[in-house]
Amino acid sequence: MRIGLVGPLPPPAGGMAMQTQQLVELLRGERADVLLVPTNLPYRPAWVERLHGVRALFRMFPFLVALWRAAGRSDVMHVMANSGWSWHLFAAPAIWVASLRRVPVIVNYRGGEAATFLQRSAGLVRATMRRASRLVVPSSFLQEVFARHQMAADVVPNIIDLARFHPAEPCATVQLIVARNLEPIYDNATALRAFAQVLTEYRDARLVVAGTGPEEPALRRLAAELGIAERVHFAGRLEREAMARLLRESRVALNPSLADNMPNSVLEALASGVPVVSTNVGGVPHIVADEESALLVPPADPTAMAGAVLRLLHEPALAERLRAAGLRSVAAYTWEQVGPRWGAAYRCALTQGRQ
Repeated sequence: MRIGLVGPLPPPAGGMAMQTQQLVELLRGERADVLLVPTNLPYRPAWVERLHGVRALFRMFPFLVALWRAAGRSDVMHVMANSGWSWHLFAAPAIWVASLRRVPVIVNYRGGEAATFLQRSAGLVRATMRRASRLVVPSSFLQEVFARHQMAADVVPNIIDLARFHPAEPCATVQLIVARNLEPIYDNATALRAFAQVLTEYRDARLVVAGTGPEEPALRRLAAELGIAERVHFAGRLEREAMARLLRESRVALNPSLADNMPNSVLEALASGVPVVSTNVGGVPHIVADEESALLVPPADPTAMAGAVLRLLHEPALAERLRAAGLRSVAAYTWEQVGPRWGAAYRCALTQGRQ
């Protein structure tokens, strides 16, 4: 099967980019002919990146050319879609190009801010989705969001590589990790403030912030203001092997996000045997249960987050129970479980296209 896959690639190593890269590797491992159309190619020439407001035009023309060529060589198109301008600039054009070339297209929507986006743009999205064969989302949370706007979606979850993300013996040192990009929506500031409270009891504790983004200078200043800069390590962007190793060295994983869908960082922590403290937002309660496979707290509440971390550090039995439940739950996200569902989605889209 020839699959035209449209989506971002690392860097930066965001959730959708990592899922795109992983899906390319896995599909090619199944001997599919994957024709990749990246949505985040470097600007050419490089100085164009400084031209805010018009730089998208320099990326759009080569993107449309690549789309047209890939659609002409594909049996089915698979479009990784997100909210906001990402939808309008990349997903929607890919759907229309595939439709013009009479190629069935699967829209794989992954935006955690879908509810807000669809409140503003549901009419435009529905008009474009009429050109698509199927809408696929990674969680029942997003399925419910789209259903409220009269769009039916199938659920095919994210994929976790258990050969790479696997548990080790619980770590003796108190290292916490937050693995989200440094952007306002992920509220890393709350993780820093929570960690400052944890340090009052565990003075040798350490926080690793694994990610990059525009908030890094402000977060570094906040760490200094809180007096915790010496105990916080900004690790930057990490390759998958380095991230897996860092997770195995950690006692607790934090997810302070203000909005979310199916965060890969949470699934990777569970697969690594690391108990998770996450905000109770978006699709997070659809993949973990409070007090059963993770501890969930309100968003933007550093005291609640710190309290949950301290519970895990004070109660080894609770931490071990969550660790065991998390390891059981991630079995549903292996390629052996998810791959056949993608195969069925592609075959169904092909059948609809022939009809």
